[in-house]
Amino acid sequence: MKAEYGRWIALAGVWLVYTAFGSTMTSLAPVLPEVRAELGVDNTTLGAILGVWPLIYIFIAIPAGGFLDWAGPRISLFLAALSIAASAYLRGQAQTPESMILAVALFGIGGPLISVGAPKVISGLFEGKARGTAIGIYFTGPALGGIASLTLTNGWLIPMAGDWRGVMTLHAVFALVAGGMWVAAAAVAKLPDVFNTRERFSLSSVRTLLNFAEVRILLGLSLGGFFLNHGLNNWLAAILRDKGMDPATAGYWAAIPLLVGLGAGLIIPRLATPERRYFILIALYLTAMGTTLIIAHGAGWLLLAGLSFQGLVRGAMNSIVILILTELSVIPKARVGMASGLYFTAGEIGGVLGPLTLGMMRDVTGGFVVPLYSLASIAGVLAMLALALSLQQQKRPR
Repeated sequence: MKAEYGRWIALAGVWLVYTAFGSTMTSLAPVLPEVRAELGVDNTTLGAILGVWPLIYIFIAIPAGGFLDWAGPRISLFLAALSIAASAYLRGQAQTPESMILAVALFGIGGPLISVGAPKVISGLFEGKARGTAIGIYFTGPALGGIASLTLTNGWLIPMAGDWRGVMTLHAVFALVAGGMWVAAAAVAKLPDVFNTRERFSLSSVRTLLNFAEVRILLGLSLGGFFLNHGLNNWLAAILRDKGMDPATAGYWAAIPLLVGLGAGLIIPRLATPERRYFILIALYLTAMGTTLIIAHGAGWLLLAGLSFQGLVRGAMNSIVILILTELSVIPKARVGMASGLYFTAGEIGGVLGPLTLGMMRDVTGGFVVPLYSLASIAGVLAMLALALSLQQQKRPR
C-alpha cells in the first residue's frame, strides 16, 4: 500500500481511539445528578471524582511520552484503549465514592498514551498544511465522542441499557472495538514503525526542554486551556440544568459547543499558517472570555450564540497549540513524545483544578456565576500568554 494512503488509514485508527477517549471522558457528565444521588456525595466530592483522572494523568504523562518515544505508538495506543475500556466498565460497577474514584483514576493511565501518541503520529506522517488538517481531523474524534455521550445518554442509551451503569458498559465495549481497529489500521497500512526512536526517558532531557522559554509558555497555555475546557466540559450540563433546563434538553444544549467544534477543528487549524497563527489563537482566547460571560447570564438565542462561539474556541484552540508544539524548532523530532508529555502534564494540572474548583465554588456561592467569571478571567490571561509566545518566537533566528 502506498504511504500516501497508509498515513490516512493510520490517522483513521488514531481518530477511533481518540473518539473512545472523548466519549468515556464525558460519560459521567449527563448523569451527574443521578450519580451524586446514588453514591450519596456532594458537589465538591463529585468534582473530585471528575478531576481524579487528570490528577493521575499529571504523573503518567511524562513517563508515557518517554515510553512512546521508546516503544512507538502501535503498542502505546492499544494499551490506551484497554485502559479506557477498563475505566468505563468499572465506573458502571462502582458502589461507593471510593470505588468510583478508582474507576475514573484508571482513565488517567490510558489518557496520556493517546494524548501524546496522536501528535507523535501526526508529526511523523504529515507536513505543512496537511499536518494542520490531520490535527484538525483527529481532534474531531473526542468532540464526536463527547457529542454522542451528551446527546444520546438520557434520551437513547439509558433506555437501551437500563440505567446509567449499563451505559458505562457500552462505552467500555466501544473503547475495546476502537483499540482493535487501531491495531488493524496499523497492520493494513503496513507502516514501518518510524516512530520507535529508542530514546530512553531521562530527567536531563526534561530539563533541557524546560530551558526554552517557548516550552515554558506553552505549558502555561496548556494549564490554563485545560482548566477552562475541563471545568466547563464537565459542568456545562449541570450549569444548564441550574438555569432551568430538564436533563435531556440540557444534554442537547451542552453538545452544541462540541458540534460547532467539529467544523472549527477541521477548518481553523488549516488556516493557522505561521504568519497568522498567533493572531488566530489570541482571538480565540478573547472569544472564550466573552462567551463564558454569555453562558453565565444569557438565555434563549443569546445563550445559543454563546455556546456556539464557545464551540468555535473549543474546536480550534488546543489543536493550534499542539500544532505550534510539533513545529517548534527547539524541540527535536526524537523528543516530540517527551514534549507532548510535558504539555499534557501541565494541562492536566489544570484539568484537575478546573472541575474541582468549579464544584467548590458552586457549593460556596450557591450558583455558577462566580465560577464562570473565574473561567473568563483565565481566558484573558491565556490571550496575554499567546502574545508573549508570539513575541518570543520573533526573537528566534530563522
